[in-house]
Amino acid sequence: MCRDKLRKILDELYTIRSRAHLANDPVSFCHRYSDPADQEVAAVIASAFAYGAVSNILRTLESIFSNFGSSPRKFIEKFDPQEGLRIFSGFKHRFNDGRDLCALLWAIRLMIEDAGSVNGFFLKNHNPASHDVTDSLNAFTASVLAFDYAPVFKTSVIPSDSYFSFLFPAPASGSACKRLCMFLRWVVRPADGIDLGLWQGVSAAQLLIPVDTHIRRISGYLGFSSRKSADWKMAREITDSLLKLDHEDPVRYDFSLAHIGITEGCDGKTLSKCLSCLLSDVCRQSAIR
Repeated sequence: MCRDKLRKILDELYTIRSRAHLANDPVSFCHRYSDPADQEVAAVIASAFAYGAVSNILRTLESIFSNFGSSPRKFIEKFDPQEGLRIFSGFKHRFNDGRDLCALLWAIRLMIEDAGSVNGFFLKNHNPASHDVTDSLNAFTASVLAFDYAPVFKTSVIPSDSYFSFLFPAPASGSACKRLCMFLRWVVRPADGIDLGLWQGVSAAQLLIPVDTHIRRISGYLGFSSRKSADWKMAREITDSLLKLDHEDPVRYDFSLAHIGITEGCDGKTLSKCLSCLLSDVCRQSAIR
């Protein structure tokens, strides 16, 4: 495949993103606020629960954000776990419950108290000279899970019946860490109407692509990865392919590619969708062929 041709098509996809795509994405909750401190807190929460069907994700996030008033940051700064357990007693998102949500809000408060922001907390274990964020994410996850959660769980150790740890996977486990990679994309990449450009100290070149079911499938169609499992190795393999197209900002195409599946409904089988898809000329799965 001609690299220049592929880059031209992906650049065109990047430029035609629409408000319809944004409205159908959890990052839209970050755009409800203009204060970067509010956007950062919103990004942690919105990305954490970005698993499952999009309609369910958006419904879950609406149920959370409706309690924040005009400022998620101020809500977090004053967050009391016992009051939170009362407010979110009926919360459920697949296997995460109100305790897990309150543990997340408590963790954000502790990060802010420790380092002034989530950005500051992440930078405590980040090496700007590293090739990517693998080691940084491993350290970040370990640090968050090491907090004292007794105010939430009544024990400093996260109980075995809690799925809070699911919200903070680590590359060391082999996980693709889709939601954490998506969070980093939102806050690190330059503001472009979708991503927020909030953070300092982390380079866009260090990011890895968030691998969800759509990126896994479409990346295979484009020859970005030959792996079958959506794991950290696949994330690296896809990102390495994208680095050849943009070595400074490899994940800039993530939103556009993902929404070919999320919003446009690509399944690699339906001719009518292939006919209107910009990727049809370079897609190995295109029904046009």
